[in-house]
Amino acid sequence: MKRMGMLRAMALCLACLGMLIPTPVLHAAIGHTGHVNRAAGQPSAVVDVELHNGGMLFGQVRDSRSAPLPQTPVFLIQSNRPVRNTITDRTGGFSFGELRGGTYQIISGRACGTYRLWAPNTAPPLAQPAVLIAEHDGVVRGQPGPIGYWLSNPWVLAALVAVAVAVPVVIHNSRERRAVE
Repeated sequence: MKRMGMLRAMALCLACLGMLIPTPVLHAAIGHTGHVNRAAGQPSAVVDVELHNGGMLFGQVRDSRSAPLPQTPVFLIQSNRPVRNTITDRTGGFSFGELRGGTYQIISGRACGTYRLWAPNTAPPLAQPAVLIAEHDGVVRGQPGPIGYWLSNPWVLAALVAVAVAVPVVIHNSRERRAVE
């Protein structure tokens, strides 16, 4: 009986401790590597894009209202080294030629994306035929309500989890004591 109680107490302590460890520490411990959208500070997923004949990559830059952005500089970067740059045409379109497959970053103004370029006829079925870069005016967030404010606090969440774990343990232990008596 004492061993079960000790195991329950250890499980409760580990659950509480897990809630207190910051996420970046956990990511570092498990070797998490994510692509970061350096221009906007937001995580970005890698998008598969199929190159056209001659290693041509086509794309378009649009603003937050989906209007094309003419005369906007576009930079192509691979392994943190600039590869090419261009300026969009009157429709916001751009192109780069003679590219080889690989992972590239495309940066334009306040937008950045990571793209895996595939040689013609080698791309996965869901690969995009072109790149679409959408510039953003900035992050707009609404104010959380009172419940959202409290639930976003990690200490409040930790307390709720601790209570959710402790209550069933106490109920179970009280039933065991009654059964013994």
